[in-house]
Amino acid sequence: MKNDEVQVCVIGAGRAGVIHARAITQVPGAHLAAVVDSDHDACKKVCQELGAAESYPHYLGAVENSHFDAVIVATPTRLHHEIVVAAAKAGKHILCEKPMAMNPSQCEEMVRVTRENRVKFQIGFMRRFDGGFQRAKEIIQRGQIGEVVLVKSLTHGPSTPKRWQYDISGSNGPLAEVNSHDIDTLRWFTESEFTKVYAIAGNYRCPEAREEFPDFYDNVSLVASFENGMQGFIDGAVSVKYGYDARAEVLGTEGLLSVGQLAQQSVVTCTRHGEITQPVVTSWRDLFADAYLAEDRAFIASIRDNSDPVVNGHDGMMVVKVVEAGNRSIREGKPVCLNTQP
Repeated sequence: MKNDEVQVCVIGAGRAGVIHARAITQVPGAHLAAVVDSDHDACKKVCQELGAAESYPHYLGAVENSHFDAVIVATPTRLHHEIVVAAAKAGKHILCEKPMAMNPSQCEEMVRVTRENRVKFQIGFMRRFDGGFQRAKEIIQRGQIGEVVLVKSLTHGPSTPKRWQYDISGSNGPLAEVNSHDIDTLRWFTESEFTKVYAIAGNYRCPEAREEFPDFYDNVSLVASFENGMQGFIDGAVSVKYGYDARAEVLGTEGLLSVGQLAQQSVVTCTRHGEITQPVVTSWRDLFADAYLAEDRAFIASIRDNSDPVVNGHDGMMVVKVVEAGNRSIREGKPVCLNTQP
């Protein structure tokens, strides 16, 4: 570490990379040293805005740089495996955005290599760092709603997918790109592993993808059972247009808990025309800005304190296993049992 600060390189200058880069500039004990992206203009723009001294067109040049202590991987999922393995072998601590990788085999190697090289490895499930979701977890653990029976989680995204996301073989679809957070929320709230999933899906809002990518789905429903007998349900959608929507509900034997809201603020306007209006959250970057900052703080703290990351490679791998099982269920039209052993 230089000047007792963790030198961080952000790999990926897209939406997630930028929010992480901005967060790192606000974390005491951390310094944004570099940004990596094949898009030279995007990379330079982030560096100039946030004061990063170095930029790279390829991740290898960055991970081979001896004065970086850590990397944050915010690239398309298909690149996560190779970047994480290279960074671990170079001795860099790693925060990897979700989904962790394309398949469980890649996840297993990522976990193994990071352990062998004794580097911290954290997965980007930022809802675990959101104040509302943390409060919900505390209420569940205290037994205020009795024993958990059912956990429901939904994520609806407003934007139309990029073309590469239409190819399920290259993106793993919305179950991976959107609902990874919901899968992790169910694991977190139930404190158990998925045993069986049944998923149905369809393309309702993206007609431009139907001919070339007939397997693409923009809406998915997944029902699940867990090792401890609890039940789960996930509702996922993209291109919904109306706003960014992330909520969860937990039904217990003695009560009900809900967390998250679509409204951006508590102000509601009623007019003489008989209309009631309330601003809607438009982006995950707005809804979870504080959670991203807390997530990056925790990552830096684990490096400085030599403590275990809050969300680790095992958590990431279990989610990828559920994504794989869910997509198989959609293809085959039947329930799929999971082997959740690491």
